[in-house]
Amino acid sequence: MQDGFERRRTLRLECEEFLYHAAELLDDRRLSDWHDLVTEDIEYRVPIRTTRERSSNTEFSEEAFHMKEDWGTLKVRTERMSSDFAWSEDPPSRTRRQVSNVRVTDCTDDQIELKNNLVIVRSRKAETDPDILSMERHDTLRRDEDGYVPDWSDQSEGLKLARRTVLLDHTVIPTDSLSIIL
Repeated sequence: MQDGFERRRTLRLECEEFLYHAAELLDDRRLSDWHDLVTEDIEYRVPIRTTRERSSNTEFSEEAFHMKEDWGTLKVRTERMSSDFAWSEDPPSRTRRQVSNVRVTDCTDDQIELKNNLVIVRSRKAETDPDILSMERHDTLRRDEDGYVPDWSDQSEGLKLARRTVLLDHTVIPTDSLSIIL
């Protein structure tokens, strides 16, 4: 029983390290390095939250998205944000991502399903009041030989992001533009 507990704890720690590393890359605007952490078949979605009656079985649209990205569109987005043509990010936003409440919900030998919470504090230009974005993320991480491996891990293959669904806590997003990666 202890072996199973230790294995789950180590797996959760490995997932946390991946999420912290990815957050650091985004906060430091190392967007190309972040993009290296996604699989070629990535599905990255931020559905629109809808206001519905309590009896409705979903609070999110299945057809409308703030972002619906794949490997290619994320590549274009990260390259543009690093170029002189990212008008909505000039000067670049200053962000600080706080990842918390990481829970592994399912795992196989090569894939891990997890949920985590994220709060982003975003400062722009000389504004004194930052934007604060709060969300829950449903992620699928996949083992990959080119993935991120924490220094302490004995895994031969690291982790990459294969799927992310971001569930914003906001119906109306409290920012002028959603030009950052969540």
